[in-house]
Amino acid sequence: MQENWFKTWFNTTYYHTLYKHRDYSEATLFMDHITTFLDLKENAMCWDLCCGKGRHSIYLNKKGFNVIGTDLSEQSIIEANTHANDTLEFYTHDMRNLFRTNYFDSVFNVFTSFGYFDKQTDDINVFKSVEKALKPNGYFVFDFLNETFVKKNLVETEIKTIDGITFHLSKKNENNTVVKSIDFTDNNENFHFEERVKLFNKTYFEELAEASNLKIIHSFGDYNLNEFDLETSPRLILVLQKK
Repeated sequence: MQENWFKTWFNTTYYHTLYKHRDYSEATLFMDHITTFLDLKENAMCWDLCCGKGRHSIYLNKKGFNVIGTDLSEQSIIEANTHANDTLEFYTHDMRNLFRTNYFDSVFNVFTSFGYFDKQTDDINVFKSVEKALKPNGYFVFDFLNETFVKKNLVETEIKTIDGITFHLSKKNENNTVVKSIDFTDNNENFHFEERVKLFNKTYFEELAEASNLKIIHSFGDYNLNEFDLETSPRLILVLQKK
């Protein structure tokens, strides 16, 4: 299950149940801040890469942008497509593969939608697919965990009861990968899933950018766009530009 855990887990109803109460107010505030920072023009073409059910694609579209959202989860895209319109589209797509060429003004990969793959070549292919999709001088907003902060603040166990299901959650750092175990019982059947997200430092992403004709032009440490601090920032948010 380790290799492609995300293909199974993200496509279950239980994934959406567990995360249904996420507070997205911070996320929408981040989208306000970052689109202002990029000075995106009205009707700019945006790609929401790993869009899930499309919540952030929908928000970007309401802000006046043309948006395409893609995700590996067919079930998520089915639901996202209920919100589609002339300037908002959704497709099932693997982020490692080429999607469009010289098409987008900006690409957003946000809220830790990376670090799933075993091979560095897969990570490089993600960055290369983004670079090819961008118009010349287009922007790639990449939002990931701050490795140092995560290691210091890892919550090892947690119990959440949602819609009558009690989820037993545990996290550990295993070979520089955050492994989250998810155990629960539903209809007298026991379930076990895992989330596995690799931890990377900024240097790793600099290498990916160099291999993909992208340049890091700014880094932030949180959704309010404060400067990145290795010890205290919860996020590592990179703004890259196509060379």
